Parts: sequence; structure tokens; C-alpha cells
Amino acid sequence: MARICSFCGRRPNSANSRSKSNIATKRRQKPNLQKLKVGHLTVLTCTRCRRSMNKTEKVKVAA
Repeated sequence: MARICSFCGRRPNSANSRSKSNIATKRRQKPNLQKLKVGHLTVLTCTRCRRSMNKTEKVKVAA
């Protein structure tokens, strides 16, 4: 699977890694993806989307 969130589309970001002499080299910042079962499918979601889903589920249960 690609390192992309299935819900919001977050993908790896490129950033600079700075050494002591301030030389910049490229590095990747990967999103924090977790496997989540939705029905019978297993999808990759970022933790932000996962938290949002948990909040909406709690609202549905409370209502």
C-alpha cells in the first residue's frame, strides 16, 4: 500500500534535515498511518482522521 491516508489524502512531506554546519539535505516526513478495519476492508488512515472518526461515533452513540 502507498503511504497515503485513505480519507484525507495526507502523504509524505519533504523537509530539510539540518546538520551542525547548517547544510540542508532532503528527508521525508511520513504521516502517522494506522491500519483500520472499515467493514470488511482494511485501510490506512492517519491518526488525525482516526480521532475524528472516534469522536463522530461517540456523538452517534450519545444521541
